[in-house]
Amino acid sequence: MRQGAFDVANKLWGLEFEERTDIPLYHPDVDLFEVKEADGTHVGILMMDYYTRSSKGFGAWMSSFRRQSRRDGVMVTPIIYNVFNFPAPVGDQPSLISLDNVETLFHEFGHGLQGLLSNCTYNSLSGTSVARDYVELCSQIMENWATHPEVIKSYARHWETGEPIPDELVDRINQASLFNQGFKTVEYLAASYLDMDWHTLEDAELRDVNEFEDASLAKIELMPEIESRYRSTYFQHIFAGGYSSGYYSYIWAEVLDADAFEAFKETSLYDQATAAAFREHILSTGGTEDPMVLYKRFRGREPRIEPLLKNRGLD
Repeated sequence: MRQGAFDVANKLWGLEFEERTDIPLYHPDVDLFEVKEADGTHVGILMMDYYTRSSKGFGAWMSSFRRQSRRDGVMVTPIIYNVFNFPAPVGDQPSLISLDNVETLFHEFGHGLQGLLSNCTYNSLSGTSVARDYVELCSQIMENWATHPEVIKSYARHWETGEPIPDELVDRINQASLFNQGFKTVEYLAASYLDMDWHTLEDAELRDVNEFEDASLAKIELMPEIESRYRSTYFQHIFAGGYSSGYYSYIWAEVLDADAFEAFKETSLYDQATAAAFREHILSTGGTEDPMVLYKRFRGREPRIEPLLKNRGLD
């Protein structure tokens, strides 16, 4: 699965991933790769920490030991790491991960690429130091390659026979991705509106939580068959998780990634001009300019919602 992600980055940007065993690591489960341009120029270091262990937190994430920057005009290259919680190999059997975990690998790898391919002066603006409703673009777009029929058949092979995943199963995966999307979209948007209503209050008066929620959801005419994904008393994203008035950012980033991937579908899966533009205007720029300005430079226009609706089967 890892090699599948590396192959996508190689075909898009010519990146090479050379495993290094001569650099100290913080845990034996970690693999370390020197990332190079096609001409051999050093880009940075990528560490990948795969397996669940008792000392590791839940979930998956990307971070850095050193962000890209320039010091006195000299490039300081990044040291990036991806952390996962995949099941470890057992005996002679390799780590067999679910499709959700495959998408997670590609997702965090996308964050890693934004850290690695950053080309900024100040580390406070480099890599993933961007607006919250923009930061998931580079990660989520990679998930589109993860399950594309051409890509998934290149890496999804039976661990015993080496046979590639059958076309029938790929079709079933893509069909299943559309299941229940109407419900999921509405329950998510309801929570986003509730978040925004709390964070646009102009006074500090105490309110009855149930009455406030009822009024908020009545404004959007939420149908009784669907409830908000979160209610206020356990909505940790907006009261304890840093998403105050920004819970909408997940779906906005999905609008961006769906529209950006559409640019590749309009040309080809590995179109070099599109890939170069995405690297120049999105991956390398960090938080140096307004995200919409950067996106319009890449796409030539503002993002459209139609690709997202199509991806969700709602077109």
